[in-house]
Amino acid sequence: MQTETIVYIIIAGIAALLLALFQYMYKSKITSKLKYVLFTLRFISILSILILLINPKFESLRFYEQKPTLVVAVDNSESISYLKQDEKSIQAVNEIIENSELNDRFKIEPFIFGKDVSSFDSLNFNEKQSHISQALKQIGEAFSDQTAPVVIIGDGNQTYGTDYSFLSNSIKQPVFPIILGDSTVYADLSIRQLNVNRYVFLKNKFPVEIIVNYNGETEVNSEIRIWSGNSIVFRKTMTLSASKNSGIISTALLANSVGVKTYRVEVVPLQNEKNTANNSKSFGVEVIDQKTNIALVSDQLHPDLGALKKSIESNEQRSVKILKPKEYLNKVNDFQLVILYQPNNKFTTVLERLKEDKLNAFIITGSTTSWNLINNAQDNFKHAITNQTEDYQPNVNRNYSTFIIDNLDFDNFPPLKSEFGDFGIIVPHDVLLYKKVNGILTKQIMLATFEVDGTKNAILNGEDIWRWRAQSFLDTESFNDFDNFINKLVQYLSTNKKRRRINVDYKSFYNGNDDVIISAQYFNKNFEFDAEAALSIILKNKASGSIREVPLLLDNGNYVVDLSGILAGTYNFTIKHNTESVYSSGSFKVLEYNVEQQFLNADIEKLVALASNSSGKAYFSTESDKLIADLLSDNRFATIQKSTKNIVPLIDWKYLLGLIALSLFLEWFIRKYNGLI
Repeated sequence: MQTETIVYIIIAGIAALLLALFQYMYKSKITSKLKYVLFTLRFISILSILILLINPKFESLRFYEQKPTLVVAVDNSESISYLKQDEKSIQAVNEIIENSELNDRFKIEPFIFGKDVSSFDSLNFNEKQSHISQALKQIGEAFSDQTAPVVIIGDGNQTYGTDYSFLSNSIKQPVFPIILGDSTVYADLSIRQLNVNRYVFLKNKFPVEIIVNYNGETEVNSEIRIWSGNSIVFRKTMTLSASKNSGIISTALLANSVGVKTYRVEVVPLQNEKNTANNSKSFGVEVIDQKTNIALVSDQLHPDLGALKKSIESNEQRSVKILKPKEYLNKVNDFQLVILYQPNNKFTTVLERLKEDKLNAFIITGSTTSWNLINNAQDNFKHAITNQTEDYQPNVNRNYSTFIIDNLDFDNFPPLKSEFGDFGIIVPHDVLLYKKVNGILTKQIMLATFEVDGTKNAILNGEDIWRWRAQSFLDTESFNDFDNFINKLVQYLSTNKKRRRINVDYKSFYNGNDDVIISAQYFNKNFEFDAEAALSIILKNKASGSIREVPLLLDNGNYVVDLSGILAGTYNFTIKHNTESVYSSGSFKVLEYNVEQQFLNADIEKLVALASNSSGKAYFSTESDKLIADLLSDNRFATIQKSTKNIVPLIDWKYLLGLIALSLFLEWFIRKYNGLI
């Protein structure tokens, strides 16, 4: 309590005493001892009311002890069982979490991880991927404000993510790996990497690059084979040794027919080779008969041009050329789609040609756009000319029905710069993004698509879209989500397919360890998104004939089904509405490949480096007792005494109000009873 408050309370006490003395002691007509009782009650009432007005605050300290946290992260991927380390893993986990001394010293928090991290329930070692770096990052973030050493139990073989051995700066906790796996070196041949394009063109040769690794001491000879069905389409011998432990084989195969083609690369195993699962790998290519050419027409240099070109060309089926307006006019017939970036007065002839030839177009406007030219060149949309710009953030319209919108975090995207003023599309249209100013949603259109006179069109009111691509990378550590969004818009604009009530998004083939996720959107007869539809997918394995039906679940504006884990093979599917005769069909392939079976030993080097870089220590599965002893004796993990300060204002103390009411009531009752009122 502050000194100033104490002074106020003393003054209040003196004032209450004087007032009570004045009423019951100074020239009082009450001569009995009753006046002392009334004096006391009045003093209590006045003092309590004055103290309540002063409202002093009382502080209380509560001390408690906080034990350090011991995080136990267990690798639940298939590689543990494949290397026959599952029993050792379970034993190591039980020895730690059931140790009474560790439980007295630490608060033990167990987790399991594969591609994602989850709380510890049970170990089944069925995860298809190992994402150790993500597990360590998430654990580091969750326990960043605590003393929380991390015990990671696994083989150290990561199949997904960035190198985890140098993550000590982001974890900021000592890591103690328990290494599962054999450290003995066996002679082993493996396909380390396979490089091939996803899309190839009919009658063209496509490159295939195979990187083969050898782990052993003696010189060995083997043969590389590429199979197409039951036929060998390529073979080559190679020699590897301890000094030359890797080799690169390059070839080119001919694409003879359109569609998805699958191949299998095989390295002939050595005699008595222990792990032969990593000697073969399947891959697929989709053969297409043409490439979509897109003209990106601009009269200025801008980062948006490079971002758009990169995004669109991330799909190998598309090619983008950046042209000046005059250059485009000489090559109009070479392109299936034109993107006009911030048209100015030099685009007059281009706009006339688009209208005359009825060409599909995507117009992007910004701070240097000539709206006077655009307004006069067409009658589909108009913008008020203010010669002022404003920054607008995007807000996605989940009822957009033209194609499936990916789950991009548009709310986190930076604003785009565009012309200030009213904008309206006169023809029927579908709004994908609305403008948002300072967090306030408007009905002004940022991005919309429309169809008129047999053409497909889109308009984006905003420049600096390169910032969106950069933000997408910061959010997800990948450009894929943003590039897929742009490519879906380009795909819609560059084709003449009619709108359907069920739009389906899927890949033509999936690698064995890919997530097989199919998403769909369903629209009613007015092409309004229906969030209450009952959709299901009927999946048929072409080889076995087995059929299964799975419901689709609504997730952020899309109906989604996760088919990850299905067997390799070719599948036909139909997504249908359960009460209406509306459906959409397709097919895809799942290639046979298990990345978790590509390892022969634990990655001891990386686990030791992780421990060393984080001031921890690595142990083998037989050294659990030593790890426990070191954790118990480590002075860095001491119990910390903490305190909490609780400040309570007196006005929150209800008993004081009761005391005031009681003293006033007693004073009134005594005076009334004795005839003094």
